[in-house]
Amino acid sequence: MPSLTVENYVKTIEQITGGQGGRPATTGQIAAALGVSPGTVTSMLKTLDAARLATHRPYEGVALTRAGRMLALRVIRRHRLIELFLLKTLDMSWDEVHDEAEHMEHAVSDLLVERIDAFLGRPEVDPHGDPIPRADAVAIAAHEAGMRSLASCGEGDAFRLARVLDQSSDFLRYLTDCGLVLGTVGTVESNPDGAGLMRIRVGRSGLALALDAADKLLVAEA
Repeated sequence: MPSLTVENYVKTIEQITGGQGGRPATTGQIAAALGVSPGTVTSMLKTLDAARLATHRPYEGVALTRAGRMLALRVIRRHRLIELFLLKTLDMSWDEVHDEAEHMEHAVSDLLVERIDAFLGRPEVDPHGDPIPRADAVAIAAHEAGMRSLASCGEGDAFRLARVLDQSSDFLRYLTDCGLVLGTVGTVESNPDGAGLMRIRVGRSGLALALDAADKLLVAEA
């Protein structure tokens, strides 16, 4: 069985490469994401290369092999299903479930994950709008089709909040305080308003949102 460290590395590499169109992840990116030194990353990448889970080329970056990507997607599937299970069954908030899922994702069996998936009705997304890979470790490639960042929307555009890219607890609590949760429907009143902000309307409430915050929100047409 892969170790907890190996699972964390392949998951991180998959998330980095997936977020930049498949381009290899750099040592610096991985180190920043995991909070470790570049030297530690370099040593681990040699282990992953030897295990045929990743290919590492100095000065170019690292990419997962087919086996490495399948393992990464299995871990991501576990994590996102656990997040949704905690939210749905234990009434935890979307800013609480990530850290708990981080601890649990390495301990649950594939059998338990399958039971959770069936119990939840085979969901396609987690509490933050991230796609849940299928049991055969296939990612949902077309999930973001038709989505764009809220920051790119213009005056009069109607939107539905479909995915949150920044899933830090502070940012999620900020969105909750603003009334912006997954599925929220609103309209852009102005973008920008001259002060690095955009103004949106959700229900009867008007809201000023910093453009860098709006860029972390993916929306679909309402």
